[in-house]
Amino acid sequence: MSHPIHVTRAGLALAVGFALFATVPAPAQAASVNLGTAAPFVALGGSTVTNTGPSVLNGDLGVAPGTALVGFGLPATVNGSIHANDGVARQAQADLTIAYDQAAAEPVAPANDLTGQNLGNRTLTAGAYRYSSSAQLTGALTLDAQGDPNAQFVFEIGTTLTTASASSVVLVNGASPCNVFWQIGSSATIGTTTAFQGNLMALSSITLNNGASVQGRALARNGAVTLDNNVLDASACAPATVVPPVTTPPPTTPPDATPPPATTPPATPPAATPDASPSSTPTATTAGRPAAAAPQPSASPSAQSPPASRSTVPTRRGTAILLRSPRAPRLPRAGCTDGFSATVRGREIKRVVFRLDGRQVASRTGSPFRVTVKAGAGRHIVTALVTFKDATRARTMKLGYRACAAAVLRPRRGPSRFTG
Repeated sequence: MSHPIHVTRAGLALAVGFALFATVPAPAQAASVNLGTAAPFVALGGSTVTNTGPSVLNGDLGVAPGTALVGFGLPATVNGSIHANDGVARQAQADLTIAYDQAAAEPVAPANDLTGQNLGNRTLTAGAYRYSSSAQLTGALTLDAQGDPNAQFVFEIGTTLTTASASSVVLVNGASPCNVFWQIGSSATIGTTTAFQGNLMALSSITLNNGASVQGRALARNGAVTLDNNVLDASACAPATVVPPVTTPPPTTPPDATPPPATTPPATPPAATPDASPSSTPTATTAGRPAAAAPQPSASPSAQSPPASRSTVPTRRGTAILLRSPRAPRLPRAGCTDGFSATVRGREIKRVVFRLDGRQVASRTGSPFRVTVKAGAGRHIVTALVTFKDATRARTMKLGYRACAAAVLRPRRGPSRFTG
C-alpha cells in the first residue's frame, strides 16, 4: 500500500522541479544597439569637439547643437566628412539618443552587476553588464565572443568611466569593437596610451588623454569630446560600399555635325526658324537650323558637372606591409626568438601605432616606422595600425611570434669574473 504513495510523492516532486525550472529566467542576452545615422561618426560632440596634436580620425567628425570644431587643421587628419550643426549632425545626435536609451534599457542578470569591481584583469563573455555608479579599468579587460562574430557586449555605467594609463580592452575569439557599447551616465576619461575598443556613448563628455586610441567611436550627447594626439578608427564597422559603375552618357550631336537623314525639315520649315539669323543661307541651310540649335543643349554640360567632379575624389595610393627583421640571432630552440624589430614600409604613411598583445607600445609619425619587440616567454601578437596621408583607409596588420624562455634568462657574454 505504501508503493503508490511513494510514486505519488516522487511524481509531485518531479512536477514541482519542472515548474521551478521553467520559472528560472535564462541569462539575459544583449541585443544589438542601432546607432542609425550616428554610425559613420568616430567623434560626435554636443557642444564642441577639440583636438591637440596629430590626431587621426578614420570616420566622420561632427557636433550639434554646438558649432565649435577646434584644432582640426594640420597636423590633424580627418578621413571622413565634417558636419558642424548641420542637418546630418543633428540627425546623428537624435539617433545617438535613441541608441543610448536602448543600451540603458538592456536587462542585466544579477550575476552581471559588477558595481564596485575593477574591469581590469578579467574576462567577460557576451551579455549586458551594469555599474550602478562609476566604473574603473586598470590593466587589461578581455571580451571573449566564444566564436560568435555577432556577440554583443553592453556596459551600463551609472556615472563615470575612467581608465588608468596603458590600460586596454582586448577582443578575442571573434569579438568585434562594432558590437561593444559603453553607455555612460555622465563622462568618460580614457587614460594616456590606453588601447580602448568599443563605442563610447556618454551623456556629458568624453576625454581622450595623450596617445590613447579607440577602435570604435567617441559619441557625446550634450558636452564636449576632447582629443589629444589620438587615433579613432571605426573603419572596421563601415558597411561595404558598392561603387556604381561610371556610365557614359549617350552621345550628343556636335553643333557642327551634319544632321542625320531623320532630321530632314518638316513640311513647313520656314515656320520653324523665321528669324534664326540674318546671315542664314537659303532653303537647304535653313532646313538644318534645328540641328544648328544644338549648341544650347551643348551648354548643359555645366549642369552635368557631377560626373566631371569625379576627378576631385581624394586619392587612395597608400600601401603598407609589416615586416620583421632579427634583432638578435634566433636561439637554438626552433620556432622561438629572443627579440626582433617590427617595421612597416609603404607609401603615403602618416602614422603607425604599434601594440603588443593589445597594449600600445609605440607611436611613429615618421620613417622609420619601427619598434623593437621583446617580451616574456610565450606566444605574442604585434599589431600595427597604419593611417595614411591621403584618403586610403586605415589598415591593421598583425604579426605573431613566440618568445623563448631563454630570452629573459640569457647570460651576458664576457670574461668570467670567477676568482676562486
